[in-house]
Amino acid sequence: MANEWATFGADLHLELRGPRRRAGLMDALREAVRSGRLEAGTRLPSSRSLAADLGMARNTVADAYAELVAEGWLTARQGSGTRVARRTAPRRTTPPSPPPRPSAPVRPGPPAAPAHDLKAGTPDLASFPRAEWLKAYRRALTAAPNEAFGYGDPRGRIELRTALAEYLARARGVHVRPERIVICAGFVHGLMLIGEVLRGRGVRDVAVESYGLDVHAGLLTRAGLGTPVLPIDERGTRVEELTGAGGVLLTPAHQFPLGGALPPDRRAAVVDWARASGGLVLEDDYDGEFRYDRQPVGALQGLDPERVVYLGTASKSLAPGLRLAWMVVPERLVGEVVAAKGAVDWASSAPDQLAFAEFLGSGAYDRHVRAMRLRYRRRRDQLVEAVAAHSPATRVSGIAAGLHAVLALPPGTEQDVLRAAAWHGLAVLGLNQFRRPGVEPGLDGLVVGYATPPDSGWHGALQTLCRVLP
Repeated sequence: MANEWATFGADLHLELRGPRRRAGLMDALREAVRSGRLEAGTRLPSSRSLAADLGMARNTVADAYAELVAEGWLTARQGSGTRVARRTAPRRTTPPSPPPRPSAPVRPGPPAAPAHDLKAGTPDLASFPRAEWLKAYRRALTAAPNEAFGYGDPRGRIELRTALAEYLARARGVHVRPERIVICAGFVHGLMLIGEVLRGRGVRDVAVESYGLDVHAGLLTRAGLGTPVLPIDERGTRVEELTGAGGVLLTPAHQFPLGGALPPDRRAAVVDWARASGGLVLEDDYDGEFRYDRQPVGALQGLDPERVVYLGTASKSLAPGLRLAWMVVPERLVGEVVAAKGAVDWASSAPDQLAFAEFLGSGAYDRHVRAMRLRYRRRRDQLVEAVAAHSPATRVSGIAAGLHAVLALPPGTEQDVLRAAAWHGLAVLGLNQFRRPGVEPGLDGLVVGYATPPDSGWHGALQTLCRVLP
């Protein structure tokens, strides 16, 4: 108990050399400041704490601090403690170089950073429900058992898996039990795991849609899987052309990025294919909760839970920074997915999982989704109205859903519009940036993420978008 006070100071790592304790301490502190390891303003431990840590007399440390204050390395103020002093750069003694000779005027280029961001894939981060999340976190930590802070079940916390099972069954029509849910650090993590499992089972190919994110196809390729491309038509992905593949990756509720929903007959057809061939459907339900013109269509997984792996995420409904996603896995694959993830849950923070479980169970998640659904629907309506008024040659395609819309442009105009957008400081993506390699060029268009800007930047971004449309 005599040294209990020593535990109250801040930690400070110093390497002391030589037998002279005070001189060695001063040299170590000077070097730490000189090298930048201790930045200006850093508060040092009290002389009592540091003396206890280093096994020195307190007076030795106090004298070293006092000398370094006198030399200008440290500062000491009553009530503020001892801190690293701010050092000013020496005054320049050499005369400045002469100004460059004037050259012919050059037209300024576009701004280095975009003034407006309409890239798809991100929700309105300013709308993250901080106060409600903090309440959920506080309640979750208060109730958390001690073992929650140890190495956990690789499937994830049972509290979150139980809450998700209830929510997914209720809101997305998923057939699920908690033991078949695996928590992941994002959709990409989940896809990586299931790709490893499929390759281990001898699957050679997983088909992908002809428009989508390259990173997803790339993950499957790195898992040793081929990624044959399924063609599309005006009704969406032609799943009837699935031949030879052992799996298929789909976005059936809201195709990314084209924006359509897989029609009922093709939903049934892909499940029939999986049953007949022994294949597996990987369902990316990235924004299925956000449907604005009708009740959201239920998950494809509900048609056959043993032939569909359902993948969901909080990245679009809450924020990608949470790194929370989930898989609902066919019963026969649970053990293999868990083995691929590892012996412990190394990827997902247990406190974050507990907070999300509380957020779901309290109804706060439902309230947040409903509020964002109204906000995003209002923005999409404003987008449709503004495009119709300013660019009759441009039409908004896809269903009224999700966090993005596709603006179908006149043929041959996509690159010109993208260059104009960059010139005006508008970040937006072209439709052909999502076209798979080898797929013939299709429609020209823009993929507009109307959820991305905060409320304060939405109208400015919309006005700039209309300015660059043909």
